[in-house]
Amino acid sequence: MQVVEKLQSGSKSKRDGWRSELPREGLGGAVIEKLKQEKSNDVVWQGKCSGTVYIGGSESEGHFSLINEACSMFAHTNPLHLDVFQTVAQCEAEVVAMTAALLGSKNKSSGGEICGNMTSGGTESILLAVKSSRDYMKAKKGIKRPEMIIPESAHSAYDKAAQYFNIKLRRVPVNKNFQADVKAIRQQFNKNTVLIVGSAPGFPHGIIDPIEELGELAYSYGICFHVDLCLGGFVLPFARKLGYPIPPFDFSVKGVTSISADVHKYGLAPKGTSVVLYRNHDIRKHQFVAVTEWSGGLYVSPTIAGSRPGGLIAGAWAALMALGLEGYLENTKAIMEVSKRIQKGIKEIPELFIIGRPDMTIVAFGSNDLDIFEVNDIMSSKGWHLNALQRPNSIHICITLQHAPVFEDFLRDLKESVQTVKENPGPINGGLAPIYGAAGKIPDRGMVQELLVNYMDMEEIARFVLSYDAWANCQLHQGVIEMVKFHFHADVETKGSQVGI
Repeated sequence: MQVVEKLQSGSKSKRDGWRSELPREGLGGAVIEKLKQEKSNDVVWQGKCSGTVYIGGSESEGHFSLINEACSMFAHTNPLHLDVFQTVAQCEAEVVAMTAALLGSKNKSSGGEICGNMTSGGTESILLAVKSSRDYMKAKKGIKRPEMIIPESAHSAYDKAAQYFNIKLRRVPVNKNFQADVKAIRQQFNKNTVLIVGSAPGFPHGIIDPIEELGELAYSYGICFHVDLCLGGFVLPFARKLGYPIPPFDFSVKGVTSISADVHKYGLAPKGTSVVLYRNHDIRKHQFVAVTEWSGGLYVSPTIAGSRPGGLIAGAWAALMALGLEGYLENTKAIMEVSKRIQKGIKEIPELFIIGRPDMTIVAFGSNDLDIFEVNDIMSSKGWHLNALQRPNSIHICITLQHAPVFEDFLRDLKESVQTVKENPGPINGGLAPIYGAAGKIPDRGMVQELLVNYMDMEEIARFVLSYDAWANCQLHQGVIEMVKFHFHADVETKGSQVGI
């Protein structure tokens, strides 16, 4: 509980004064000024965050302004009502088609049947791909006790999918290059295996797994193979065109059965937009849920949620159309160059080392001489928001267009932070280095899991439950609240809408 209290200590004061009921009189138009006032208390994120915001420039102009206008034009729409909001349905189909074209749908080896749907984010795309693979393999091979095999670098969304869909998860260590270990994965195969996973690139270290070898393995065993392109989907196709040595990663690879790609990352679309793709309709149809006995009528739904915000779909369409091929090539060139410069700068700091050989725009680094989490705490005190990793202990920066103007500031602050820790080792007051370090050393991972759940649970009560009656209700429906608010992050779905190509 001390760890939980430590994690919470930074956010308790921020919750003081949060409203717990409706105002007696509405604010009307003044609510905009209220929002501006509240927003001014947010941290400065421009150029300071790992990933998070992928669009460059100011949020009040340029591409920000464009997608905001597109979203506002369709803020009232819901693709649930296809007969009414036909423009949104068209936008969704075209976003899926354009994304598929980037990821091999035009290649003859893809089979010419690539299809898919828009989702609310990478997690939902992965969940749907796992669910579809499970049900497809049950229909194809009669597998009733499904298992999937993932490298330990694979996204935590697969753990979530395993819990949601009752699939046994086999996690395999990565090889010395921090890639999926094909041999080790093969050794985990059995009659219940329905799916293996590869990433291009993996979130922790920005390294592309051996997709071709994994594809051959999956094809030879007749099972599904999902490629996580949530980060790389709107970078790797353009990096390859620019001449970077990018290994095969898409539907041109034999054996790949599904792909997830986030439009709201390097696609520069509004948050809450991703795409899940399948090699053919036989696999994709297992994503759908059809209900025939409901008194409300016949129901069919392709994704997880019911109603969806059509404004996000329109915003994603606007982003792709506004940038076009040349725009994405220009952006990719910029961020790939910044990535190389940051890698060079880190290599020039003798106390640090880069993990593996980054293929894209994520650079992970650790230290054999210092506590890297103490370095991270110093960087945090300078306003930087980086990602703390484990196995090995390290931190990474996910480079976006926001970093292009400030990467030299990042390298200067990093060098100074390393020097500070070198001269004054030990945790700083209020820093999280002791927590990260202790959590990594606890051999009972179930205990660590319980700590995380307790932390989230207490945050839930503090954030959303401010009366006894509501608290009691939370106890009754806590699982539902956690699922909706934090596992799906307000993920969304469409009813009666089958978006294909």
